[in-house]
Amino acid sequence: MSVKYSLFSLLILTSGIAFSCQSTLKETHDNDLPNIILLMGDDHGWDETGYNGHPFLHTPVLDDMVKTGIRMDRFYSASPVCSPTRGSVLTGRHPNRYGTFTAGASIRPEEITIAQILKDAGYATAHFGKWHLGPVKAESPTNPKAMGFDEYLSHDNFFEMNPYFSRNGGPPEPYRGESSEILVAEAIRFIQKAKEANQPFFVVIWYGSPHEPYSGLREDLALYDDLPESFGDKTVRLTSNETGLQVDRPQREVLQERFAEITAMDRSIGQMREFLRNEALREHTLLWYFGDNGTPLEGNATVPFKGEKGMVYEGGVRVPAVLEWPARFATPMVTEVNAVSSDVLPTLCGILGQPLPKRPIDGIDLSPFFDGNLRERNKPVMFWNGRVRQDEENTPAPYIDPELQKGTSPLVKLMNGIATRNFTNFRHTDIQPQDFGGARAILDNRYKLVIHGENDPEAKRELFDVLEDPAENKNIIEALPDIAADLENSLLKWQQSVLESLTENDY
Repeated sequence: MSVKYSLFSLLILTSGIAFSCQSTLKETHDNDLPNIILLMGDDHGWDETGYNGHPFLHTPVLDDMVKTGIRMDRFYSASPVCSPTRGSVLTGRHPNRYGTFTAGASIRPEEITIAQILKDAGYATAHFGKWHLGPVKAESPTNPKAMGFDEYLSHDNFFEMNPYFSRNGGPPEPYRGESSEILVAEAIRFIQKAKEANQPFFVVIWYGSPHEPYSGLREDLALYDDLPESFGDKTVRLTSNETGLQVDRPQREVLQERFAEITAMDRSIGQMREFLRNEALREHTLLWYFGDNGTPLEGNATVPFKGEKGMVYEGGVRVPAVLEWPARFATPMVTEVNAVSSDVLPTLCGILGQPLPKRPIDGIDLSPFFDGNLRERNKPVMFWNGRVRQDEENTPAPYIDPELQKGTSPLVKLMNGIATRNFTNFRHTDIQPQDFGGARAILDNRYKLVIHGENDPEAKRELFDVLEDPAENKNIIEALPDIAADLENSLLKWQQSVLESLTENDY
């Protein structure tokens, strides 16, 4: 029998930087291990928070978190789409290294995840919500349990109100209620068990919100009844909740629903914070929220950057992020140091004194930033919309048995006529010139080089000063050709390393 949730029961449940660290982990926590909760919104863009100046959105919890934690104003998703970014969080590696090129590409079973590392360090580990790195069914070699989570209540892909979830690989079952609140309620149950067992916990909550198609509770929708008629004054295309097919709708109506989902997600974070406070867990819990990519096209009404989801411009990869850990950070802080989702694994390993996996790691340990020892990033951030080789003569072999890659979790949106998601990952046995193509970018502490198309002199190249021009309006490549050339050389060298990983050199 599945657990049924009601609004009533959820309401009962809810009844640059200069850092200073005055105490060590040992001084602030009896067993020397902080609790860790990672939260991630689905398609939640940088500007879609009150604290980043959105003119209409209500995000009181995130707004409060930046008043007590670290506001990370230059945080990036490793990819402008969801599955790759999720892989980067777990592995600390760019997703192209293991063939997670785009949405619907699975991770590879040989990858080492932060969940596995923390489990070996004594943590109780759990995943809740959107997985999207392969099927969540029990026989999948890349389900959450296979990748290091003791328990999970997860979905192959995204979900809306009254979602279906698989518990620990079992058949998907329906859960009634607002999906963000359902996930937090389940996470709280897990944390309570870990606390009773006197075990530190590592909990990952990956929301289905605010990914389209959109829906919301009546009271959340009502908050946005009075959006100006001039706001979102165009027609957008998205999935119909009724048919699962594409439909054209007024953007203003779509935004009302999208904002309702963001507000509900924000409220659920507040429920978690309140629970941690009531259970005397909040001081010693690192709570980290960020988005998985930029705002999608149908939701783009206030994005102050160039581009949107799917693009390596700022609008596709710059996302909201805030980190809260009261025992370590007693006062609010703001950082404009570049950070990326690939930094999660090395940062947590750095905090806990755990060695990094013996393979190329693209992220860096951010904990020195927390102590004021570094004021800018010591290596650039790379973005690359990689792809399976388009070869007319050879069809790449599946990395995982296709039967094991078939999803089971129902969802509204139809793709190829089915209401679930199947996954792919392919073997790459060599490296060829065309493998270096695809939209790609390199971001240092001031400049960002963006390259489109194939790996040839004719590819479109743009250079931006993102400190002076965060909207990427002015291409300055003709004025600074040497800087662009140096960045491109670094990017090519990194791409070679990534492609060597893709051919399984790391395993």
